[in-house]
Amino acid sequence: MEISVLGPVGVRIGGRSVVPTAGKPKQVLTLLALRCGRVVPVSTLMQEIWGDKVPRSGTTTLQTYILQLRKLIARSLPASSPLNAKDLLVTHFNGYQLAIAPGGFDLREFERLTAEGDAMLAAGDAETSSRLLGRALQLWNGPALMDVPAGQVLEMEAMGMEEARMRAQELRILADLHLGRHAMLIPELRMLVAQSPMHENFCAMLMIALQRSGAPWRALQVFRTLRQTLIGELGVEPSNRLQRLHQAVLSNVPELPLAAYDLV
Repeated sequence: MEISVLGPVGVRIGGRSVVPTAGKPKQVLTLLALRCGRVVPVSTLMQEIWGDKVPRSGTTTLQTYILQLRKLIARSLPASSPLNAKDLLVTHFNGYQLAIAPGGFDLREFERLTAEGDAMLAAGDAETSSRLLGRALQLWNGPALMDVPAGQVLEMEAMGMEEARMRAQELRILADLHLGRHAMLIPELRMLVAQSPMHENFCAMLMIALQRSGAPWRALQVFRTLRQTLIGELGVEPSNRLQRLHQAVLSNVPELPLAAYDLV
């Protein structure tokens, strides 16, 4: 089985898709795939499908969705397979489980590469870190679970994946800053700051990249914009570390030290 969730959702068995077209069965399969190998309680599946308004027929309807998924799985299995659909989509006491080890799962590969890249950066190997984190980010093909009508549970899953993506991007940019790739990072950082104008790490990295590229006045403008946004939206000032960075740019510190501003 192959699973992809970093963009459009895909679940393939023997190279054939078992993703239904209808929204609610697709939600069920997506949640089972995300927790592949673990039992997903019926209550969790119902919360995902109906939220706090589970109909009286909820249990019967969920069983119908499971039956639909098993039919799709059965069609994907070769005639010579010793397993049947019930062996792969298993009923447990008050829960269901996809009981097949994925041969490829983009989320797990992303997590593995990100952890390795983080470790390499902590060990001082920025070159390897940048390469590993770049490979991790290349696995993304759009927003997480982008074609699934997510309910409460999948919304939280997608939010966690997007936060992990942002974290991996921060780490990769930091590795590239260590490697002296300041100028080439500026367009990417400008886009990230525009998308997340109150994200202090991205703003700090952009300030450092601009200062190291010989444009300290632009770094000061980034800080002014951040400050105006934070005060206007939240009524707070930038953190102490950003204010220290601002003072360092004002003082024309020749090489802003990355470790001094707690960027990771």
